[in-house]
Amino acid sequence: MGARFILLLSLMLLASPTLAQTAGIPALNVTGGAASGQTYSVTLEILALMTVLTLLPAILLMMTSFARIIIVLAILRQALGTQSTPSNQIILGLALFLTLFIMSPVLQQVNDTAVEPYLQEQVSLIDALKIATGPFKTFMLAQTRETDIQMFADIAGVESIDSPQATPMRLLLPAFVTSELKTAFQIGFLIFIPFVIIDLVVASVLMSMGMMMLSPLIISLPFKLMLFVLVDGWALVMGTLASSFLVT
Repeated sequence: MGARFILLLSLMLLASPTLAQTAGIPALNVTGGAASGQTYSVTLEILALMTVLTLLPAILLMMTSFARIIIVLAILRQALGTQSTPSNQIILGLALFLTLFIMSPVLQQVNDTAVEPYLQEQVSLIDALKIATGPFKTFMLAQTRETDIQMFADIAGVESIDSPQATPMRLLLPAFVTSELKTAFQIGFLIFIPFVIIDLVVASVLMSMGMMMLSPLIISLPFKLMLFVLVDGWALVMGTLASSFLVT
């Protein structure tokens, strides 16, 4: 399902009236040349397709829950003060798998309503593209603040939007990313508070004992790790991130 879903998304980004009028994308044009030779030229559509495939990972990351998750996990590592533990690879892997878990209902809906009917030639390419954008738009609208959508609508000069589902993707995408960044930093702030309190307490105790040359981070790190383990911190963080994307 994943490969077919990525293929459909790449075609979705290339959808245009010109594409709707053609049955497919020609890969190569062959024309006769001088002295019975032949010249070969790649069409602009193929170049556009290759460009979209290059940008597709970044586009997919910005349309899913990945941004919020990776920011919160990075802030959590900073709050713990463990430098590079967990490593960037582990944090990236956690974010990817948690994103797949959160987005699985959306991906399944796209596969059932758009990918499978298109592969079985039950719907046209343009109809499949329109259907595929529906679940993603519903997901992003549920996580996007109305004030952010209104801000980009004012910038773009859009006076009114008939309904949430009628929000253009060119407005919804930047508004969704802005809302995700704000939500991620709000969650990160709440995670940071207990660890900052531990640092303040340890620093005050060391100052009162006259041990000003000893770094408070060395003493506070074991206490922060112990607190995080005792409260089952990883389960709390992962569960909170997953439940924050529940669409009501």
